Amino acid sequence: MAQDIIPIELGLPQGDLVTLWAPRWREDGEEWEAFLGDDEDLYAFPDAAHLSAFVRKAEQHDLIDHPAWHVVPALNVPELIPDDDHSYDLVGVPELVAEDRDQWTIAELAEIVGIVRSLADVCELDEVHEVLDSCEGFSLLEQGRQPFTGRDGDLLWTDLSTAVSEKWDIVLDAIDNLVTVPEVDPALLEQTAEELATFLEESAEAEAAAAAALGTDADDLDTAEATDEDDSDEDDEEDDAPVGFWAEVGIDPIKIITSAGEYVTLRCYLDDEPIFLGTDGEIDVFTSAKALIRKLADGKSLAETDLAEVSTWDEVLTKATAGELEIEVDSDNTYVLTGLDEDIAAGVETIDASQLELAVELLSDTADWAGDESVTDALAKSESLGWLVSFVLRPDPTRLAPSPPFDAEQGTWRKLVESFEDRLNVG
Repeated sequence: MAQDIIPIELGLPQGDLVTLWAPRWREDGEEWEAFLGDDEDLYAFPDAAHLSAFVRKAEQHDLIDHPAWHVVPALNVPELIPDDDHSYDLVGVPELVAEDRDQWTIAELAEIVGIVRSLADVCELDEVHEVLDSCEGFSLLEQGRQPFTGRDGDLLWTDLSTAVSEKWDIVLDAIDNLVTVPEVDPALLEQTAEELATFLEESAEAEAAAAAALGTDADDLDTAEATDEDDSDEDDEEDDAPVGFWAEVGIDPIKIITSAGEYVTLRCYLDDEPIFLGTDGEIDVFTSAKALIRKLADGKSLAETDLAEVSTWDEVLTKATAGELEIEVDSDNTYVLTGLDEDIAAGVETIDASQLELAVELLSDTADWAGDESVTDALAKSESLGWLVSFVLRPDPTRLAPSPPFDAEQGTWRKLVESFEDRLNVG
């Protein structure tokens, strides 16, 4: 499978540099990963213009045999500007660790550590592996906030912070020493620099026009947009605020549609962590709302469910026992898993992004609740399925589209869905 080649930005001691990364791909039965470079050198550039000038003429480097390399020399300069999702501020890690360990901080750290691991693997940086293996917290970042909660989580975060404080310079020096900035053809650089300048000028003009439409200065555009969004969000929250019993108790009825049938169950979020009707990683599902209500009316049969730890759970049982409980599933809580595997095999143009986003949400929430890392691992951006899903859910015209065939992605998705279906305990 020909995986994409991605422009990335690395924040290093010598500055912010742009290079190319080919996440893991499989070819001739072997798995590969590579960066733009040659032998022990990592090629990096001060901006996309220099990178573009290099790739348009380069004939010798580690990506030359990549299945998708033929696409890269033909890209225009804006297409080689790394997006925000692929900008990694390695120098800023100590400051990041000093911030509150919320989900955004941990997610950013996970992305940075992920690219550092890839660099260490590809470039054989044993000293970097030693740093990352010295603290368990580095390997748990991909799981999100959960491992860093509670007393044990405090200890993990303290150990990680200490490791960063004492050893992160080793990581920075090792990667910084790899970097070589190759010379590029001056005439070609003049051309690509003009392309970059034109793009930046047009972007600035578009921003200024948007600012003028808002009646504000360009420098205040971001603030104005943020204010508008906040006001809009507040209006939406007032108009769309959930009402009724289920909103009051903070528990959602959900519908799951699989190849085996349609099921109804319950789920809520406690401190942003998903909890399902069930226990030990198995979800209790029912073929109809009436069947679920009957089960809830017999409170003893669901006494061991994880939802019992929710403070409002008794209100649900009381209403069910009194025969007053009604269950209607909102469309936002309806998860359709059927057909997605075939759509993935057919290519990104055939995939319904809304259906995929909901399906990913369900699989991820269920795995998190069960303490299973398989979904997180499979949907990491360095994996072929994760890259395809990211491309569909967060489209960006500057990114290369995933390349067919998608047999591997389809197979991985099917395994995730099959694993999920194995968790369903039909009542």
